[in-house]
Amino acid sequence: MASSDGLDAWWWVNVVVVPTHPATRPPLDQDRLADLLRAPARAAAAGWSVTVLEEAGSTNAELAGLARGGAPEGTVVTTEHQTAGRGRLDRTWAMPARSALAVSVLLRPQVPAASWPWLPLLVGTAVAGVLPAHGVPAVLKWPNDVLVEEPAASGELRKLAGILVERVDTPEGPAAVVGCGLNTDLDRGELPVETATSVRLVTGSSPDRTLLLADLLAALAEQYAGWAAPGGADALHAAYSRACSTVGREVRVELPAGGLLTGRASGIDAGGGLVVDALAGQVVVGAGDVVHVRPA
Repeated sequence: MASSDGLDAWWWVNVVVVPTHPATRPPLDQDRLADLLRAPARAAAAGWSVTVLEEAGSTNAELAGLARGGAPEGTVVTTEHQTAGRGRLDRTWAMPARSALAVSVLLRPQVPAASWPWLPLLVGTAVAGVLPAHGVPAVLKWPNDVLVEEPAASGELRKLAGILVERVDTPEGPAAVVGCGLNTDLDRGELPVETATSVRLVTGSSPDRTLLLADLLAALAEQYAGWAAPGGADALHAAYSRACSTVGREVRVELPAGGLLTGRASGIDAGGGLVVDALAGQVVVGAGDVVHVRPA
Protein backbone atom coordinates (compact mmCIF):
# COMPACT_ATOMS: atom_id res chain seq x y z
CA MET A 1 0.00 0.00 0.00
CA ALA A 2 1.06 3.59 -0.45
CA SER A 3 2.76 5.40 2.37
CA SER A 4 1.37 8.74 3.52
CA ASP A 5 4.40 10.52 2.09
CA GLY A 6 3.37 9.37 -1.38
CA LEU A 7 6.62 7.55 -2.19
CA ASP A 8 5.04 4.19 -3.03
CA ALA A 9 2.98 3.33 -6.08
CA TRP A 10 -0.77 2.82 -5.74
CA TRP A 11 -3.58 1.75 -8.03
CA TRP A 12 -6.63 3.70 -6.97
CA VAL A 13 -10.16 2.34 -6.78
CA ASN A 14 -12.90 4.92 -7.05
CA VAL A 15 -15.10 4.48 -3.98
CA VAL A 16 -18.45 6.24 -4.11
CA VAL A 17 -20.02 6.82 -0.71
CA VAL A 18 -23.73 7.55 -0.56
CA PRO A 19 -24.62 9.53 2.60
CA THR A 20 -26.77 7.78 5.18
CA HIS A 21 -29.10 9.18 7.79
CA PRO A 22 -28.56 8.12 11.41
CA ALA A 23 -32.09 6.69 11.50
CA THR A 24 -31.14 4.14 8.81
CA ARG A 25 -28.11 2.86 10.72
CA PRO A 26 -28.92 -0.49 12.31
CA PRO A 27 -28.49 -0.87 16.08
CA LEU A 28 -26.14 -3.31 17.73
CA ASP A 29 -27.82 -6.70 18.15
CA GLN A 30 -27.05 -7.70 21.73
CA ASP A 31 -28.47 -11.24 21.41
CA ARG A 32 -26.48 -11.90 18.24
CA LEU A 33 -23.39 -10.40 19.88
CA ALA A 34 -23.71 -12.87 22.76
CA ASP A 35 -24.04 -15.75 20.28
CA LEU A 36 -20.99 -14.58 18.34
CA LEU A 37 -18.90 -14.38 21.50
CA ARG A 38 -19.86 -17.96 22.37
CA ALA A 39 -18.48 -19.26 19.07
CA PRO A 40 -15.31 -21.39 19.37
CA ALA A 41 -13.40 -18.94 17.16
CA ARG A 42 -13.91 -16.26 19.83
CA ALA A 43 -13.34 -18.47 22.86
CA ALA A 44 -10.84 -16.01 24.34
CA ALA A 45 -13.72 -13.67 25.21
CA ALA A 46 -15.93 -16.41 26.67
CA GLY A 47 -17.39 -15.17 29.93
CA TRP A 48 -17.09 -11.51 29.08
CA SER A 49 -20.31 -9.64 29.85
CA VAL A 50 -21.41 -6.90 27.45
CA THR A 51 -23.88 -4.12 28.28
CA VAL A 52 -25.18 -2.01 25.40
CA LEU A 53 -26.39 1.44 26.47
CA GLU A 54 -28.60 3.52 24.21
CA GLU A 55 -26.71 6.68 25.23
CA ALA A 56 -23.80 7.49 27.52
CA GLY A 57 -21.56 10.43 28.20
CA SER A 58 -18.44 8.27 28.30
CA THR A 59 -18.21 4.48 28.30
CA ASN A 60 -14.94 4.75 30.22
CA ALA A 61 -16.65 6.77 32.95
CA GLU A 62 -19.59 4.33 33.08
CA LEU A 63 -17.25 1.36 33.41
CA ALA A 64 -15.01 3.06 35.98
CA GLY A 65 -18.04 3.38 38.23
CA LEU A 66 -18.82 -0.31 37.81
CA ALA A 67 -15.19 -1.19 38.54
CA ARG A 68 -15.27 0.72 41.82
CA GLY A 69 -18.40 -1.28 42.68
CA GLY A 70 -16.56 -4.57 42.23
CA ALA A 71 -17.31 -5.48 38.61
CA PRO A 72 -15.21 -8.43 37.43
CA GLU A 73 -12.60 -8.51 34.71
CA GLY A 74 -14.20 -8.83 31.30
CA THR A 75 -17.05 -6.43 32.04
CA VAL A 76 -17.74 -4.51 28.83
CA VAL A 77 -19.76 -1.34 28.27
CA THR A 78 -20.62 0.00 24.83
CA THR A 79 -23.09 2.62 23.67
CA GLU A 80 -25.00 3.52 20.54
CA HIS A 81 -24.51 7.24 21.17
CA GLN A 82 -21.55 8.64 23.09
CA THR A 83 -21.95 12.33 23.88
CA ALA A 84 -18.85 13.16 25.94
CA GLY A 85 -16.13 10.68 25.08
CA ARG A 86 -12.69 11.27 26.53
CA GLY A 87 -9.34 11.00 24.81
CA ARG A 88 -5.76 11.58 25.83
CA LEU A 89 -4.89 14.92 27.46
CA ASP A 90 -8.55 15.33 28.51
CA ARG A 91 -9.77 15.92 24.97
CA THR A 92 -13.47 15.30 24.48
CA TRP A 93 -15.43 14.06 21.49
CA ALA A 94 -18.95 13.01 20.55
CA MET A 95 -20.40 10.85 17.80
CA PRO A 96 -23.73 10.66 15.97
CA ALA A 97 -25.89 7.73 17.07
CA ARG A 98 -24.87 4.32 15.66
CA SER A 99 -22.01 5.80 13.64
CA ALA A 100 -19.12 4.26 15.58
CA LEU A 101 -18.09 1.68 18.12
CA ALA A 102 -17.48 3.22 21.53
CA VAL A 103 -16.49 0.40 23.84
CA SER A 104 -14.73 0.03 27.19
CA VAL A 105 -13.41 -3.17 28.75
CA LEU A 106 -12.47 -3.73 32.40
CA LEU A 107 -9.17 -5.54 32.92
CA ARG A 108 -7.40 -6.45 36.13
CA PRO A 109 -3.85 -7.20 34.95
CA GLN A 110 -1.77 -9.51 37.10
CA VAL A 111 1.48 -8.06 35.82
CA PRO A 112 3.90 -5.55 37.38
CA ALA A 113 2.74 -1.92 37.25
CA ALA A 114 5.80 -1.12 35.14
CA SER A 115 4.24 -3.17 32.33
CA TRP A 116 0.92 -1.29 32.28
CA PRO A 117 2.09 1.25 29.65
CA TRP A 118 1.84 -1.65 27.20
CA LEU A 119 -1.96 -1.77 27.55
CA PRO A 120 -2.84 0.90 24.94
CA LEU A 121 -0.32 -0.68 22.57
CA LEU A 122 -1.88 -4.08 23.19
CA VAL A 123 -5.33 -2.72 22.34
CA GLY A 124 -4.02 -1.07 19.19
CA THR A 125 -2.41 -4.33 18.09
CA ALA A 126 -5.72 -6.13 18.57
CA VAL A 127 -7.72 -3.53 16.64
CA ALA A 128 -5.26 -3.33 13.76
CA GLY A 129 -5.12 -7.11 13.61
CA VAL A 130 -8.87 -7.59 13.25
CA LEU A 131 -9.64 -4.82 10.75
CA PRO A 132 -8.22 -6.46 7.58
CA ALA A 133 -10.93 -9.15 7.82
CA HIS A 134 -13.44 -6.29 7.52
CA GLY A 135 -11.76 -4.80 4.46
CA VAL A 136 -9.63 -2.24 6.26
CA PRO A 137 -5.83 -2.72 6.28
CA ALA A 138 -4.75 -0.60 9.25
CA VAL A 139 -1.51 0.49 10.85
CA LEU A 140 -0.66 1.99 14.23
CA LYS A 141 0.65 5.37 15.26
CA TRP A 142 2.42 5.45 18.61
CA PRO A 143 1.05 5.44 21.22
CA ASN A 144 -2.70 5.06 20.76
CA ASP A 145 -4.04 5.74 17.25
CA VAL A 146 -5.18 3.36 14.53
CA LEU A 147 -4.63 4.77 11.03
CA VAL A 148 -5.72 3.75 7.55
CA GLU A 149 -5.13 4.98 4.03
CA GLU A 150 -8.20 6.54 2.47
CA PRO A 151 -8.35 6.49 -1.37
CA ALA A 152 -10.22 9.80 -1.52
CA ALA A 153 -7.45 11.41 0.54
CA SER A 154 -4.69 10.58 -1.97
CA GLY A 155 -3.33 7.81 0.20
CA GLU A 156 -2.89 9.89 3.35
CA LEU A 157 -2.99 8.02 6.63
CA ARG A 158 -6.09 9.12 8.51
CA LYS A 159 -7.26 8.31 12.02
CA LEU A 160 -9.82 5.54 12.23
CA ALA A 161 -9.71 4.77 15.95
CA GLY A 162 -8.32 6.09 19.20
CA ILE A 163 -7.53 4.33 22.45
CA LEU A 164 -7.60 5.52 26.06
CA VAL A 165 -6.53 3.39 29.03
CA GLU A 166 -7.25 4.67 32.54
CA ARG A 167 -6.20 3.22 35.88
CA VAL A 168 -9.00 2.91 38.41
CA ASP A 169 -8.46 2.15 42.09
CA THR A 170 -11.02 -0.38 43.33
CA PRO A 171 -11.55 -2.36 46.55
CA GLU A 172 -10.13 -5.41 44.74
CA GLY A 173 -6.99 -3.52 43.72
CA PRO A 174 -6.01 -1.39 40.74
CA ALA A 175 -7.88 -2.03 37.50
CA ALA A 176 -7.57 -0.79 33.94
CA VAL A 177 -10.47 0.63 31.97
CA VAL A 178 -9.56 0.14 28.33
CA GLY A 179 -11.52 2.36 25.95
CA CYS A 180 -11.63 2.37 22.16
CA GLY A 181 -13.55 4.62 19.79
CA LEU A 182 -13.69 3.32 16.21
CA ASN A 183 -15.39 5.28 13.42
CA THR A 184 -17.55 2.84 11.49
CA ASP A 185 -20.32 4.63 9.58
CA LEU A 186 -19.47 8.33 9.69
CA ASP A 187 -20.00 10.39 6.56
CA ARG A 188 -17.49 13.04 5.54
CA GLY A 189 -19.45 15.90 7.09
CA GLU A 190 -19.75 14.05 10.41
CA LEU A 191 -16.03 13.54 10.99
CA PRO A 192 -14.76 15.29 14.14
CA VAL A 193 -11.60 16.50 12.38
CA GLU A 194 -10.37 16.65 8.80
CA THR A 195 -7.67 14.07 9.48
CA ALA A 196 -10.16 11.38 10.57
CA THR A 197 -11.95 8.77 8.50
CA SER A 198 -14.37 5.86 8.93
CA VAL A 199 -14.69 2.26 7.78
CA ARG A 200 -17.47 3.33 5.45
CA LEU A 201 -15.38 6.04 3.80
CA VAL A 202 -12.55 3.57 3.25
CA THR A 203 -14.57 0.62 1.95
CA GLY A 204 -17.61 2.35 0.46
CA SER A 205 -20.08 0.31 2.50
CA SER A 206 -21.46 0.22 6.04
CA PRO A 207 -19.80 -2.43 8.22
CA ASP A 208 -21.61 -4.99 10.33
CA ARG A 209 -20.99 -3.30 13.67
CA THR A 210 -22.18 -6.27 15.72
CA LEU A 211 -19.77 -8.65 14.01
CA LEU A 212 -16.95 -6.11 14.13
CA LEU A 213 -17.47 -5.60 17.87
CA ALA A 214 -17.46 -9.35 18.50
CA ASP A 215 -14.25 -9.77 16.52
CA LEU A 216 -12.63 -6.79 18.26
CA LEU A 217 -13.46 -8.11 21.75
CA ALA A 218 -12.19 -11.58 20.87
CA ALA A 219 -8.95 -10.17 19.46
CA LEU A 220 -8.46 -8.02 22.55
CA ALA A 221 -9.08 -10.97 24.87
CA GLU A 222 -6.63 -13.09 22.88
CA GLN A 223 -3.91 -10.42 22.94
CA TYR A 224 -4.45 -9.84 26.66
CA ALA A 225 -4.19 -13.54 27.51
CA GLY A 226 -1.09 -13.89 25.35
CA TRP A 227 0.56 -10.90 26.98
CA ALA A 228 0.24 -12.50 30.43
CA ALA A 229 1.61 -15.86 29.23
CA PRO A 230 5.33 -16.76 29.38
CA GLY A 231 7.09 -14.99 26.54
CA GLY A 232 3.98 -12.95 25.84
CA ALA A 233 5.61 -9.58 26.42
CA ASP A 234 8.22 -10.28 23.76
CA ALA A 235 5.55 -11.47 21.32
CA LEU A 236 3.50 -8.31 21.87
CA HIS A 237 6.59 -6.14 21.43
CA ALA A 238 7.29 -7.81 18.08
CA ALA A 239 3.67 -7.62 16.89
CA TYR A 240 3.28 -3.96 17.81
CA SER A 241 6.60 -3.02 16.25
CA ARG A 242 5.58 -4.66 12.97
CA ALA A 243 2.28 -2.78 12.85
CA CYS A 244 3.59 0.61 14.03
CA SER A 245 3.89 3.09 11.17
CA THR A 246 5.72 5.55 13.44
CA VAL A 247 8.88 3.44 13.53
CA GLY A 248 11.27 4.51 10.80
CA ARG A 249 9.71 7.95 10.32
CA GLU A 250 10.89 11.44 11.06
CA VAL A 251 8.71 12.65 13.92
CA ARG A 252 7.92 15.71 15.98
CA VAL A 253 6.90 14.90 19.54
CA GLU A 254 5.03 17.40 21.71
CA LEU A 255 5.96 16.40 25.24
CA PRO A 256 3.51 16.61 28.19
CA ALA A 257 5.63 19.24 29.95
CA GLY A 258 5.54 21.48 26.89
CA GLY A 259 8.83 20.60 25.25
CA LEU A 260 9.33 19.62 21.63
CA LEU A 261 11.47 16.75 20.36
CA THR A 262 12.33 16.04 16.74
CA GLY A 263 14.20 13.12 15.23
CA ARG A 264 13.79 9.71 13.70
CA ALA A 265 11.66 7.11 15.49
CA SER A 266 13.91 4.07 15.51
CA GLY A 267 11.93 1.60 17.58
CA ILE A 268 9.85 0.70 20.61
CA ASP A 269 11.70 -0.04 23.85
CA ALA A 270 10.96 -2.85 26.31
CA GLY A 271 8.66 -0.57 28.32
CA GLY A 272 6.54 0.46 25.35
CA GLY A 273 8.22 3.84 24.92
CA LEU A 274 9.07 5.37 21.56
CA VAL A 275 12.80 5.49 20.85
CA VAL A 276 13.71 8.72 19.03
CA ASP A 277 17.13 9.35 17.53
CA ALA A 278 17.39 13.09 18.12
CA LEU A 279 20.22 15.47 17.31
CA ALA A 280 21.41 15.41 20.92
CA GLY A 281 21.22 11.62 21.19
CA GLN A 282 18.74 8.82 21.65
CA VAL A 283 15.67 9.62 23.76
CA VAL A 284 12.92 7.28 24.98
CA VAL A 285 9.53 9.00 25.04
CA GLY A 286 6.96 7.60 27.46
CA ALA A 287 4.13 9.99 26.58
CA GLY A 288 3.50 12.69 24.04
CA ASP A 289 1.68 13.73 20.88
CA VAL A 290 3.49 12.45 17.80
CA VAL A 291 3.35 14.06 14.37
CA HIS A 292 4.66 12.12 11.38
CA VAL A 293 6.80 14.64 9.52
CA ARG A 294 6.70 14.49 5.73
CA PRO A 295 10.02 14.60 3.89
CA ALA A 296 10.92 18.08 2.63
